[in-house]
Amino acid sequence: VQLQASGGGLVQAGDSLRLSCVVSGRGSTSAGMGWFRQAPGKEREFVAAISWPGRRTVYAGAVKGRFIISRDNIRNTVDLQMNNLKLEDTAVYYCAQGISQWASMSIEEYRIWGQGTQVTVSS
Repeated sequence: VQLQASGGGLVQAGDSLRLSCVVSGRGSTSAGMGWFRQAPGKEREFVAAISWPGRRTVYAGAVKGRFIISRDNIRNTVDLQMNNLKLEDTAVYYCAQGISQWASMSIEEYRIWGQGTQVTVSS
């Protein structure tokens, strides 16, 4: 299984951006999926996760109410809709596939990672 994240860019505070992660290759896609982010000089942190097949979602407190994670199990994609972006949302965003069907907040429960897409929010 390979993950390919896209959709990052440079936006202004208050704008919206939609990230997409395509899951491809041989192997099971019936797993929980997550988005994480890593800002310069900081550790990678949890952003949002969605279970398989998509009934449950969880969010980090910093993004709850602004970000929405969704998945399309036919197209094998997981999207992250980011609204009302803030300066502190600037980071490289990574999608990841979990080791179970659950929507986990724990980075240790993700085994396959995409390459990351840069999101930069300016004032």
